[in-house]
Amino acid sequence: MKGYVSSIQSMGTLDGPGVRFVVFLQGCNLRCGCCHNPETQSVFGGDEYTPEQIAKKCEKYRSYFGAKGGITLSGGEPLLQASFAKEVFAECKNRGINTCLDTSGSIINDEVLSLLDFCDHVLLDIKYHTDELYKKHVGCSINKPLEFLSVLNDKNIPTTLRQVIIPSLNDNADSMCFLKKLRENNSCVVKTELLPFKKICLSKYDALGLEFPFKDFDTPSSELIKQLEKDCF
Repeated sequence: MKGYVSSIQSMGTLDGPGVRFVVFLQGCNLRCGCCHNPETQSVFGGDEYTPEQIAKKCEKYRSYFGAKGGITLSGGEPLLQASFAKEVFAECKNRGINTCLDTSGSIINDEVLSLLDFCDHVLLDIKYHTDELYKKHVGCSINKPLEFLSVLNDKNIPTTLRQVIIPSLNDNADSMCFLKKLRENNSCVVKTELLPFKKICLSKYDALGLEFPFKDFDTPSSELIKQLEKDCF
């Protein structure tokens, strides 16, 4: 079996617990306005790897992982290559490496359910608090990630909820209340992270000849993030 990889980051510190070996898989089924990895959107392209090749590359960095680190599969959307992702995680777990999945939670099928059996941790994006915003700026219903969270809760997989804060869209009390209720109603949620929207991806869009949909949105101040964290936590 082979999968398609956009890029690999060997020492990630923002992609799950501890230091992570981060593999960005090629392809995404969504078109989020705030996407910062537009090069991963197309299902075409990327470099071919076998699960064993990725696990062996990851193993070289084991000494940096400490007690919490390991491998994270991100994207793109890794659930588009769920069978491949499962085999990668299986190879890593055979080597005693912690596994983390970074996902939008927009796909649930038998392959995805099988993949989750090999996940030690999940980073789940909860992008907005209304179905209207999801359909307009993501391309799916809010029910998709909420159903995915329910599955994670049933399987008791430690989960971090993540939200990119975009001024005028989700920088409000309703959004924070929504995240807070999700955490309270799902015992699998061990952490909530609020991430500031940034536009450092503009050069990627320019290189691809694409227009960044959210180029006119502002970056939130650190003071705003701190205030929202108080409201959420």
